[in-house]
Amino acid sequence: MPDMEGFKVAKDYHIDTEFANNSKGFYVKGANNLDWGMKKHLANIFDKNSGNTVMFAFDHGYFMGSVSGLERLDLLIPKLMDYVDVLMCTRGALRTCVPPVGQKSIALRVSSGSSMLNNDLSHEVVAVDIQDTIRCNADCMAVQGFIGADGQLQSINNLSKVINEGIRYSIPTMGVVAVGKDMERTDRYFKLATRILAEIGVNIVKTYYCENFEEVAAACPVPIVVAGGKKLPENEALTMAYHAISEGAHGLDMGRNIFQSLHPVEMAEAIGKIVHEKATDKQAYEFYQDAIHK
Repeated sequence: MPDMEGFKVAKDYHIDTEFANNSKGFYVKGANNLDWGMKKHLANIFDKNSGNTVMFAFDHGYFMGSVSGLERLDLLIPKLMDYVDVLMCTRGALRTCVPPVGQKSIALRVSSGSSMLNNDLSHEVVAVDIQDTIRCNADCMAVQGFIGADGQLQSINNLSKVINEGIRYSIPTMGVVAVGKDMERTDRYFKLATRILAEIGVNIVKTYYCENFEEVAAACPVPIVVAGGKKLPENEALTMAYHAISEGAHGLDMGRNIFQSLHPVEMAEAIGKIVHEKATDKQAYEFYQDAIHK
């Protein structure tokens, strides 16, 4: 075990300096030295012009069942497909409710095993094997990472297995930082969790926005996609999105802040303005207001 004595607290994040491995070559952070297949999948996820992505997460049913706003995936998903880059979902939802047309990228949830009933989501298993991931034509595999929770060892084992299989077949892995019920959503925690997942070998990290987020993003050598989290008023959700992108995130993975909005299509469009067009939160909210009153 490494000797922890004498370790210094990190402080020099060089937040104004571009990630060195992307000064020349492939545009996705940390992917310069990956093989062609990995780069192709990442290029399907991240827009080549903005370098960013708008993900729409609707995988909540795998542990929550029927969720408000997601009662009829078959009706909702077709409406939103033109306004997001990536659909983050389970294989069940993919095969039953996502039209197999167009160019939408798929982030496939491959971990599972818990539910809201037992109030403990930290013990999951790898539920989807690599062969079915390939059959689903997924561009990345999403696995929960419980750092600091009871299920940490199991989730790291899950991640490692999926990463290894992903490398074998050139499919990226997205590590999803799961905040255990005893963990605080602080920059100290997210610096720890995001860096651990990246060091294990994930190609994308999904996490939450927090104070000093620019340091979290700078210290993570792969792209961070920020989760929308709980439902917020639209203007607050857009402000969070703006700060996340401005401070180093390479995308937003919005779920409830889209599907529980009274105007999910217009909300998805407004988020895209921030992510891809460098709109401010104020501009995006004005766009949203104009769109819903047309």
